[in-house]
Amino acid sequence: MLVYPSSIDLSTRTLRYLSAQLHARRREVGTRRRRLPAGRQALLALAHLRCGDTYAQLAAGFRIGIGTVYRYVREVIDVLAALAPTLTEAMKTIRSKAFVILDGTLLPIDRIAADTPYCSGKHKRHGMNVQVLTDPFGRLLWASPALPGSVHDLTAARTHGIIDALAAAELKCWADKAYQGAGHPVRVPFRGRRLKRWQRRHNSTHAKIRCLGEQATATLKGWRLLRKLRCSTNRITAIVQAVLVLHHASA
Repeated sequence: MLVYPSSIDLSTRTLRYLSAQLHARRREVGTRRRRLPAGRQALLALAHLRCGDTYAQLAAGFRIGIGTVYRYVREVIDVLAALAPTLTEAMKTIRSKAFVILDGTLLPIDRIAADTPYCSGKHKRHGMNVQVLTDPFGRLLWASPALPGSVHDLTAARTHGIIDALAAAELKCWADKAYQGAGHPVRVPFRGRRLKRWQRRHNSTHAKIRCLGEQATATLKGWRLLRKLRCSTNRITAIVQAVLVLHHASA
């Protein structure tokens, strides 16, 4: 049997924030008595998101039914996802930055070979495409809704309106070669094998800046549930948004 909370490495700040949101939610809907208080429900959901504990493990650890675990986790994710900023709202903060870094990441899922839309040709695996924006220090600012893994990074960025938003804000953006052709606001490295010396120097400097954006990907995948998603693909956007809200709450 799992022991909680000693098995979970989480900040008290994150737990208190989520507990407060659940208390407010319960007052809003006028819910009746629950098997777990809001604080324990918050701990249960964080164990699922941060540690990737399964419903069966959580049911055993908290001594409740698997169906109850499912409802509690789903409720927490929906409450947090509703608090996630849209790109328009995030741009209010992003505009104050000297520049941003744009990158795409693939969140692995448990699809079968027949599920072609979710297969990424680049990564040779099934997953969901998520675009992230970070500040010059690699801190996560915003994460996009999830699209099937077969969607190219540039197409995903255009679909979410990221390129247009950056252009409207006249904000510089660094990105990798996948965003070639994005337009003026997005700076990408030179492509080709026979580059001039100054182009190679440019690419080297560009890589040093862009690699900081990979910290945001590491931040997302620090939440173990995102390392291998086994839920419906329709729920992945809400999960990413919930993680984004918790990340900002703990920052």
